[in-house]
Amino acid sequence: MSESRPVIELRGLSKDYGSGDSTITVLSELSLSIEEGEFVGVVGASGSGKTTLMNILGCLDSPTRGNYLLNGTDVSGYNDDQLSRIRNASIGFVFQSFNLVEQLTVLENVEVPLFYNRTPRKHRRAICMEQIEAVGLGHRLRHHPSQLSGGECQRVAIARALANNPAILLTDEPTGNLDTKIGQEVLNLFHNLHEDGRTIIMVTHNPEIALSLPRVIELRDGRVEDDHAARTFLDRMEVH
Repeated sequence: MSESRPVIELRGLSKDYGSGDSTITVLSELSLSIEEGEFVGVVGASGSGKTTLMNILGCLDSPTRGNYLLNGTDVSGYNDDQLSRIRNASIGFVFQSFNLVEQLTVLENVEVPLFYNRTPRKHRRAICMEQIEAVGLGHRLRHHPSQLSGGECQRVAIARALANNPAILLTDEPTGNLDTKIGQEVLNLFHNLHEDGRTIIMVTHNPEIALSLPRVIELRDGRVEDDHAARTFLDRMEVH
C-alpha cells in the first residue's frame, strides 16, 4: 500500500480584509496538513474564520500572507484565471443550498463542470451517468430540480462535484436543509465516498455530524484552537 501524502498544506497562512487602521485579520498564521483520503470536519462559532478558510481552500480567494499548497503546488500567488483552472480541475463543491440550475435536468446539471472543461459530449455523458448511478439517481436522469426531494437534489450536487474526479471535496453544511433521516442518508453517502478514498473537508455546526468524523479542526478567532479526533472532540464538549 502506498503512503498517503498531503493534499493540502497551509504554512503560516493569514487573511486580512481592509487596510491601515481598519484592517481586520480573519485568519491568523494557520499551519496544518490534510492527507489524501482524510475526512475532516471544520467547526467553530460564527466569525471564527470557517467560511474564509473554505474560500481559500476552494481557490475562491487568496491568502494575504503565508502559503497554500494544493497537491504540492503553491497556489498562494495565483491570479483569478489560474485559480479558476485549479478550481475546475481539482476541487468539488457541495453547498447547503444545492446550487442546481432549475432549467437543466439531473444529467445536464451533473455535466456542467465537464462542459466548462470542454470534455467531449460522449465522454462527459458516460462519466456523469456513472456518477448519477453511484448516488442512486439513475431513474431521475430527465427530471428537473423542482421535481426532486431535498435529499435527491443534494445527491445530484454530490454527483456534480465528483464529475471532474477532484483531488478534494469541499462541503459546507451539506445536510443543513434536510430533515434528520434524509440528512443521515446524505452523510452516509459522504462516509462511503471517504471509504472509497475521497478526501473530504466538511464545515458543520452540527456536533453530532462532527462526532461522526475521523478528524475535527476547531477554529476560534481565526486560529486553529484544536485539531483532534472525534473522541477528543466529544470529551471537550462534555467539559464545556
